Parts: sequence; structure tokens; C-alpha cells
Amino acid sequence: MSRRGRYIAFEGWEASGKSTQARLLADRINAVLTREPGGTDLGLAIRDLLLGNGPEPTQRAEALLFAADRAQHLAEVVEPALSQGNDVITDRSYGSTLAYQGHGRGQSTEELMRLVEWASGGLLPDLVVLLTVPVDTANGRLGDERDRMEREDADFAARVIDGFAVLASADPDRWIVVDGDGSIAEVAERIANAVGVK
Repeated sequence: MSRRGRYIAFEGWEASGKSTQARLLADRINAVLTREPGGTDLGLAIRDLLLGNGPEPTQRAEALLFAADRAQHLAEVVEPALSQGNDVITDRSYGSTLAYQGHGRGQSTEELMRLVEWASGGLLPDLVVLLTVPVDTANGRLGDERDRMEREDADFAARVIDGFAVLASADPDRWIVVDGDGSIAEVAERIANAVGVK
């Protein structure tokens, strides 16, 4: 029986370095690299609905669109790769739903977790790497061209960041917190050490 792959998610506020560090770790351990939303063809269409400049979804619709993306993503990309023994690294996962739609939007994290579990069929990352950077640093990295989430105000950002901290504190066996401030190489080494790869 072949080894099942390891499923690792990167989480954090906007411009915390998730995408860059997820790619670097995937290259380092030869893992499948993917993202939420947008890891499938259907997901790309959902991503445009969620983050583009089209009609703004209601809060419940937003949560359901993220759940639809995740259901497709896990069925089409993540589960097949893990079953074949490949490691999978995703830029965002269920933590973003709980932090953004739960803590950020003020929706029930208990109800959202039930939605996450239903959409995912119970498949959650084995490990979540939470990258933390000061909000000022993140804002400096974002620039002027911002998607819908990146345009949210400072209060929303603070609630999301606090939400991630709550999630990490509540599940320390799954979540590891890594300082995302510093050079790309410095942060990559911190992550490699925390994840336990050479």
C-alpha cells in the first residue's frame, strides 16, 4: 500500500507571503501546489465572483461560494493527489473561511465549521502554517491594485488577524505560527524548520 501524501495549508492575512512561501515549500518537497479559491476551472470562475469587481455577494452567499470552491478543489485536485502518495500544499484552506467569514464578517464559526466539514467531506489539512506580519507591512506590500478582500478596512483586517490567532491557539497540534516578517529566504527557512523538512 502506497504512502498517503501530506496535506499542508498556508493561511494568513493579505500579503503575508502565503503564495510565495507555499510555492517555495512545494518546490522544496516536490509537492502539488494549489490554492483556494481557484484551484480548478470551476474554482477560477468562483474566484472571479468572490474577488473581482462584479456583483457583491451577501455574507451567506460569500461563505457558500467559498464552500463550493473547496468541495470541487478537494474532489478534483487534493484528494486524488494525496491518494497517489503526493504531498499537497494549498494557499488557503478552511482557516480562511473561519477567520474571514466568521471572525471578520461576524458569522457563526460553529455553523461555518459545519459547512466546512460538509463541503470537505471531513478532509482537513494535516498541518496549517499561519504566517503573521504587521498590518502596516502587509499594506505596504499590497500596493494600489486590490481585490475585494484586500480593500476591506483596518477593523476587518484586525478581526481576521485575531481570528487566525484564535484558531491557531485552539488547535496547536495542527497549526503552527511562523513570523512572516523578513526576507523571503529567512521566512522560508523558518517554515522549513517548523514543518520539519531539510
